[in-house]
Amino acid sequence: MKGELEVAHQGVTAGAGALSALAELAAVRASWERRIQDARQECGSLGGKMRAVVKVQAQGNEAVKSGFDGVRTPGVGGVR
Repeated sequence: MKGELEVAHQGVTAGAGALSALAELAAVRASWERRIQDARQECGSLGGKMRAVVKVQAQGNEAVKSGFDGVRTPGVGGVR
């Protein structure tokens, strides 16, 4: 994504001459680069948190399964 921003901005300053919008364009680009970096960091921090949630959920699922394992229900042809 950052590479795409760099490619998109190549040649802009050379072709734009003395346009006053160049400063604003640079500020917008810098803003987007910060947002991309923040998103990468946030996504990176979620990995461990998601693994912890999966572990807790799996333990809960196992506890529920174990609780049902001892329940006897009538089935076709006898007790299951």
